[in-house]
Amino acid sequence: MWESLSAYISQLLHFYDMNKVILLGNVGRDPRMRMVDSSQVADFPLATTERRTSRTPDGQEMQLPDLTEWHNIVATDELGEFVEKYIRTGTRLFISGTLRTRNWEDRQGISRKVTEIYVTELEILGRAER
Repeated sequence: MWESLSAYISQLLHFYDMNKVILLGNVGRDPRMRMVDSSQVADFPLATTERRTSRTPDGQEMQLPDLTEWHNIVATDELGEFVEKYIRTGTRLFISGTLRTRNWEDRQGISRKVTEIYVTELEILGRAER
């Protein structure tokens, strides 16, 4: 039916959308816990750092300042409970999840918007020392 795997994938992508985020970074603060509709929800920031280099006009490689990006991470249910027990500031994590944006109005009546990564998979790569 399809001549190649790439043709098959192209056909699939024509019919489906994908929302997938993969991050490797360090936890910026201990998780905050809250209950939402009788489910444990943990949230914390994750920092990812891009090490950058460039070349000078004479071809020499030079180091550019690192570029650190902060991500809002949300873990629910069993993953939220796991995060509460084992994740601390400085822990190195591999995270896979989906991107979600939500809007709300703060106490002063100002509209706010936040983009979060909802965790579907999490792996500890290094523990923060305590």
